[in-house]
Amino acid sequence: MTRILVALVSLWFAHPAWAETSPLQAMMTGNDSKGWEGVGRLNIGGEVMCTGSLISETLVLTAAHCLFKPGTGERYADSSIEFLAGWRGGRASAYRSVRRSLVNPKYDFHGADTTRRVSHDIAILELDQPIRKSSVTPFEIGERPRKGAEVGVVSYAKDRAERPSIQETCKVLARQRGALVLNCDVDRGSSGSPVFVLEAGEVRIVSVVSAKAHAGDLPVSLATGLQDAIDGMLAEIATTDGMFTHVQAKPLPQVVKREGGAAGSAKFVRPDG
Repeated sequence: MTRILVALVSLWFAHPAWAETSPLQAMMTGNDSKGWEGVGRLNIGGEVMCTGSLISETLVLTAAHCLFKPGTGERYADSSIEFLAGWRGGRASAYRSVRRSLVNPKYDFHGADTTRRVSHDIAILELDQPIRKSSVTPFEIGERPRKGAEVGVVSYAKDRAERPSIQETCKVLARQRGALVLNCDVDRGSSGSPVFVLEAGEVRIVSVVSAKAHAGDLPVSLATGLQDAIDGMLAEIATTDGMFTHVQAKPLPQVVKREGGAAGSAKFVRPDG
């Protein structure tokens, strides 16, 4: 995960909202992980680990930069990528290889414009076989959250590679040219992690973690502008040979305000089943 410096004019550095996050919690048991098995670890080229999430029985959403070799920018072979759905304690709910991948056409791995590169940092992987297990449920797509909204992240990382962790509540601090600035706790290996919101009692993916950064002395995470790209990418890959399953974007979530809380506050909970 790229470590970069972000200049943010409007961040609430001294605002209490910065502290309005829940702790990162490891999913130690099967009960902890229930409903989250659609998030998995990506092993890439025997060298790189990222996080991905199912958006259909055959499609995994992740960050585009995960598919490029850090030193050279060369693409990893699709056949060298494995998705381990619900990986925890040395076992996965499903193991699948990747048949092919599509990187957002607007993404530029070598681009100098950091915000632009982050905002387009999206890739879709097609698995070699569908995952059809009742315990592994794909997630639907929602629209980009507004500044101040509460989101949650489920991720793997370098120091917690053997089980996923969940942060149920963190904040969208800013939106910059299509990218989101969050105060979510991420680290190397969290790239591609799904950013969720709660909508009508269900969680929907609204963004993908792209990078770990700093705004001044404060750690932040950067996430993609998912909604601007996902429909076009799905339409493009659906026309190639009909193997991709279209995923319909959902309306912007109706956020419930807490009494005395900040605008856009909502409880992020584990989904049922």
